[in-house]
Amino acid sequence: MSVHLVPDGLAGERVDAAASRMTGVSRSRVADLIESGGVLLNGRPVSKSDRVAGGDLLELDLGAPSAAEVVPTLVEGMTIVHDDADLVVVDKPAGVAAHPSLGWDGPDVLGHLAAAGFRISTSGAPERRGIVQRLDVGTSGLMVVAKSEPAYTALKRAFRDRTPLKVYHALVQGHPDPFTGTIEAPIGRHPGHDWKMAVVAGGRHAVTHYETLEAFRSTTLLEVHLETGRTHQIRVHLQAIGRPIAGDPLYGSDPVLAARLGLVRQWLHATRLGFTHPGSGEWVEFQSDYPPDLAHALDVVRGR
Repeated sequence: MSVHLVPDGLAGERVDAAASRMTGVSRSRVADLIESGGVLLNGRPVSKSDRVAGGDLLELDLGAPSAAEVVPTLVEGMTIVHDDADLVVVDKPAGVAAHPSLGWDGPDVLGHLAAAGFRISTSGAPERRGIVQRLDVGTSGLMVVAKSEPAYTALKRAFRDRTPLKVYHALVQGHPDPFTGTIEAPIGRHPGHDWKMAVVAGGRHAVTHYETLEAFRSTTLLEVHLETGRTHQIRVHLQAIGRPIAGDPLYGSDPVLAARLGLVRQWLHATRLGFTHPGSGEWVEFQSDYPPDLAHALDVVRGR
């Protein structure tokens, strides 16, 4: 961890610019660190547009991002949904990370693309090159990876500005009240567990919209639209309203229900993804069907 006191001469600067000037690290690298939670201002995660004041304590985790490497490895079940000169859209199976990271020795999307011969030519840390959005390891569904620098810049800006369409389906325990609603609650690191997130005072602003698709005896199938993109946002927000996702013990699900449904991971799938194509300027949209494990669980709750 690189720790610095902000000098008075940088007061009022954006945190990404100030961090770059104080450390010599490129602004694109700092931006990647900020996105992954590797930059703290007075002990709290920041966004790039936050401003610093003289005497602020700025901490950068410079070691973690460079400690992982992309290892070309084909991933069984990974599907290429769309590919062109600017980007590739994949349908990611569960059990696969978006990119390599410390503490994760399983497969990842970038490793699969490298093994399959895809060329990613963008800035950013090498082990996260082209990544403009992420899905949790245990979440399946659609993800876009930028292949060219113009696409990387445009897509990162789009996701930062919340213009893409990100639609998920989630099977939750019980019935939400109301059946359609919005959850707005700040998310940060769990005070007692570094590997978990939680609704905490002082966390990052997070908004999740949901509506009921089907209601069953003890579960509900929801369509979820993300307005923001915080780590574990859907899982944390649904737990916060007392409706954890089936098969997600980290965030309060019932293991008995998970076993009955045959689930070994959370019932959460990124089913639709839409954005303005950085090359053509046209709106493009992609859709993904449920994988077999989620389809089976849904058949069980439907009584088939």
